[in-house]
Amino acid sequence: MQIDLRTVSIEPQRQTFDHLARRFGDKPASRYQEGSYDIQAAENLHYLPTWDPEQALYDTRITKIVMQDWYALKDPRQFYYSTYTLARARQQDSTEANFDFVESRGLADMLPEDLRTIALNLLVPLRHAAWGANMHNTFICGYGFGTTFTQPCMYHAMDQLGIAQYLSRVGLLLGDTAALNEGKAAWMDGAAWQPLRHYVEDCLVLRDPFELFVAQNVALDGLLYPLVYERIVDDVLAKRGGSAVAMLTQFMSDWFGETRKWVDAVMRTAAAESEPNRQLLQEWTKKWSDRAATTLRPVAALALGPAADEAVNEEVIALTARLKKIGIEI
Repeated sequence: MQIDLRTVSIEPQRQTFDHLARRFGDKPASRYQEGSYDIQAAENLHYLPTWDPEQALYDTRITKIVMQDWYALKDPRQFYYSTYTLARARQQDSTEANFDFVESRGLADMLPEDLRTIALNLLVPLRHAAWGANMHNTFICGYGFGTTFTQPCMYHAMDQLGIAQYLSRVGLLLGDTAALNEGKAAWMDGAAWQPLRHYVEDCLVLRDPFELFVAQNVALDGLLYPLVYERIVDDVLAKRGGSAVAMLTQFMSDWFGETRKWVDAVMRTAAAESEPNRQLLQEWTKKWSDRAATTLRPVAALALGPAADEAVNEEVIALTARLKKIGIEI
């Protein structure tokens, strides 16, 4: 008996979902496109918010920024739930390995006492600032519009919560539970931390989600992360024998380098949309970056002393150059 095998090609009746076909054409869509585009709830919302009946539940008028298509604010990392969790899982494995290495070899106990004090005084109170950043990005996700914009903000919020937890672990490793209590006391009452605490709490009551994006993710994070984790921890403390602290905070440095690409992409696209958008973004960025620089000077002085002003000024120059590349002049 002879068997004749044939290959039959079956053309699918539909290449993708209708809403993606209308946007990208009738062709197979990527997982990022399926999980991000044109899924924002925009109609049939059933009720108006009781706290503000003048707006819809999801309303583009909440922000002064005007976009013809809010889905233009896409994430260059193309993170959707699966790719995001896989990326963070790999980073968590690396961070856990760093913590295990420092603990198993007693590197924390080998830290010079002055460096231990600087690390605790500088890093532990920052867990409260990270918690504030978590709240801010959660607000942006809740009141922003367009899933390509709001979805990464929720990922960003959870990252900040993770950073707060890592900083808590650093405090426990270097100073036990007393370090966490002292860090909270410093955040609540320490003179060096009150300008930053004021900044974070003022952001908690910002109504415009895009201005809050600028205040937190552009201005504050744009100065705080390179100043604290790249300059003070990875450079100053590491050179003085604090490489263990740099290992424990490696996630923060890597995370900022990655998320900065998304923040820059959002700002570039929004500014290129219209001249009024650009002017407004420049106004907000100037206002909040000036204030962020002022709030970080006493914090940097905890580790750098008199050199703090020069360090902050250099980071301001670096942030200004970074923003100029994406069309934001401050």
